[in-house]
Amino acid sequence: MSLKVDRADMAFTFKGGMLPMTVMELASADPEQIREQLSGKLSQSPAFFQHTPVVLSVEKLDEPHLALERICAVCRTHKLLPVAVRGGADPVKQSAWALGLGWFPPTDGARTRSLEEVPPVEVPAASTPEAAASAASGGRIYRGTVRSGQQVSAPDGDLVVIGAVNAGAEVLAAGSIHVYGALRGRALAGIHGDTDAGIFCRELRAELLSVAGNYKRLEDIDPHLLGSSVQVALRDAQLGITTLD
Repeated sequence: MSLKVDRADMAFTFKGGMLPMTVMELASADPEQIREQLSGKLSQSPAFFQHTPVVLSVEKLDEPHLALERICAVCRTHKLLPVAVRGGADPVKQSAWALGLGWFPPTDGARTRSLEEVPPVEVPAASTPEAAASAASGGRIYRGTVRSGQQVSAPDGDLVVIGAVNAGAEVLAAGSIHVYGALRGRALAGIHGDTDAGIFCRELRAELLSVAGNYKRLEDIDPHLLGSSVQVALRDAQLGITTLD
């Protein structure tokens, strides 16, 4: 005899999915050293530290016992939300579970790329007027797709991406950001406080948009704007999004 369950009475369903997730790869187990570096990063990219979920990778640490609770506390103080640990010996796994975190087995490292070290892409000539203007003003031009796990930045001017920004990738600029393709990752313009900066893209799918520390996440964006060519700018201290069509 089989029991039929009405879907209307179901409280939940399990679904597989590929969610973008930032991996924080630890090279030190010292919570104070981590705190110091996070403080510096917070001043450079404040919008990134807005309750961003992270996986703590301890694969490079040859220590069976970690001050995992203190490390998580440091992360939360800086508005990062540890959700899981990757790698580590069995005591690390047990500590993660005791703290209510998930645990992932170590990887071979071949599928992850650093957010700190992205090789520069040489562009022989600017292909658009905006790109030429950015190059002339001390900005940066990046040709190609910014892939998941990459970070591309222009610390002294505008950033022009002649390509797409994938989910899990991040682009930052002291000035404005121009994306001549789909923007699916995080885009942070005016990272030093320039309220006149903006974000321009041909297809909006962004996980996070930020101008001078004011931000919107994907769930905050009007669904009617998704997939459109848009410009993002501050108006009366609020982040506004309008179409370019």
